[in-house]
Amino acid sequence: MSVAIDGVLTLAQRYADKAQALAGMEREPDRKAELESIALVCRHVPAHAPATFWEALQYYWFVHLGVVTELNPWDAFNPGRLDQHLYPFYQSGLADRSLDEEKARELLECFWVKFSNQPAPPKVGVTAAESSTYTDFANINTGGLKPDGSDGVNPLTHIILDVIDEMKLVQPSSNIQLSRKNPDEFLKHACRVIRKGRGQPSVFNADTIVEELLRQGKSVEDARSGGTSGCVETGAFGKESYILTGYFNLPKVLEITLANGIDPRTGKKIGIESGDPALFKSFDDLLNAYRRQLKHFIEIKLKGNNVIERLYAEHMPVPFLSVLIDDCIEKGKDYNNGGARYNTNYIQGVGIGTISDSLAALKYHVFEHKSLALPEFLRILSRDFEGDEKTRLLLVNKSPKYGNDDEYADGLMQWVFEAFYDLVNGRKNTKGGVYRINLLPTTCHVYFGSMTGATPDGRKGGTPLSEGISPVQGADRKGPTAVLKSAGKMDHVRTGGTLLNQKFTPQLLESEKGIENLMHLVRSYFTLGGHHVQFNVINARTLREAQAHPDQHRDLIVRVAGYSDYFCDLGKSLQDEIIARTEHQGF
Repeated sequence: MSVAIDGVLTLAQRYADKAQALAGMEREPDRKAELESIALVCRHVPAHAPATFWEALQYYWFVHLGVVTELNPWDAFNPGRLDQHLYPFYQSGLADRSLDEEKARELLECFWVKFSNQPAPPKVGVTAAESSTYTDFANINTGGLKPDGSDGVNPLTHIILDVIDEMKLVQPSSNIQLSRKNPDEFLKHACRVIRKGRGQPSVFNADTIVEELLRQGKSVEDARSGGTSGCVETGAFGKESYILTGYFNLPKVLEITLANGIDPRTGKKIGIESGDPALFKSFDDLLNAYRRQLKHFIEIKLKGNNVIERLYAEHMPVPFLSVLIDDCIEKGKDYNNGGARYNTNYIQGVGIGTISDSLAALKYHVFEHKSLALPEFLRILSRDFEGDEKTRLLLVNKSPKYGNDDEYADGLMQWVFEAFYDLVNGRKNTKGGVYRINLLPTTCHVYFGSMTGATPDGRKGGTPLSEGISPVQGADRKGPTAVLKSAGKMDHVRTGGTLLNQKFTPQLLESEKGIENLMHLVRSYFTLGGHHVQFNVINARTLREAQAHPDQHRDLIVRVAGYSDYFCDLGKSLQDEIIARTEHQGF
């Protein structure tokens, strides 16, 4: 740890020396004074505690460089509650007149540029194919609660929202932590930025996040000081190692269940023999078979995760990061080996909308109405609906669908959630912590879809699965309120994060009435216990134009999953998935 700290201190001094050398060659007085100030700041931090707003920002940036350099690629490292951390420095600067609002805004904008110029971890394989940019997931939190439980919004919070609006950058990612105790003016300000259509900031339920962390055993102070990093992941900032251990394809398990353990794509037996579907007497027989396959694959996932976890613990220590995270020093253990106060692993379920609608279609058409016999249904799926478009449209249009406040489909979503939760939650990792569940895909729903054949909801093989906890693309037909009521039936408190995307036409949010409606929508969803929601404010026509003429739309930013990205840098399959998302034109 000492060697790592010395390395970062040396780096800071090299910056100071360079700034001083440039100042010595500079003839323009204002720039010369600025370079001399940079040199002074870099000589003071991070060797000493920051005393000014500028020093606090520079202190963090040196720490950030230390972490991302130590273990590359490293993503989702962020300054947490930036407005609360910086506010005392902002106040003292205003008081002694060493700082004004304009200067604070300029320094924050420079900070945003540093994040934007910081290269994200290199991308290969599937990730590179889906997005060649793909941010480093540094997610800046604003608002929420203070450790004492009071309103965490302050004047600097609003300045940061203005900076997000003005900079128009894909990174750093940004979010607001919205509590019942936060004023409506805070939410209104955020909604006015959201309607600009760049997918930022996303919106999190600060009260639910506190509940999630308390349920996991955190202290109330640690829970209130925590928040969100990466896409939608919840953690106790500065005190927890909370690691995403990979994605889990929920619909693929159904495909294997319906083939009695065989992967139809390869013809290989990769699951267990859970029963010949032709012999299922009831829908419960199918559910029981699915649960057995789910257990089989989760056991494989956990076993593989634990092997990888020990490789990190034994061969990839992070001594500098371990200096920063509470209890690593006291325990004498590395961050990757159980040193943090809390050690949580997450498995991310993908395709909850697709699996819910698929089970609903099977229950409705095969076991209840008997309009389709299961053997024939399976043959139709094996042919990817070739020659059976009428059947496919029946499944698409005449089956219960999650996302419409329909208890039939929503109840099956809850069943899948409970099965996934029961099989993962509380399982031991190798660092003295446990496994929990998240429901987020990043962009993996596109890749998982390419590996999954036709599904009983009418989805054709190879196409994307549903994204996050969002409904299947185009299946939500009763407006955004119905989507939120469906999603609110999930027990978000028992997760470490859920991701919900919604898409609105720009015209819907043009007026102040539109902004107020959006505010009510968010508050209502959070009253139902929702964890997170984010918005694309754009119409499909614009996206299709950008897809056809990318050179004319290089600056078009969209919300992908837990991050925003340049639309024209996305792969076509991901572009098509975003275009296909339901476009709400009313509340």
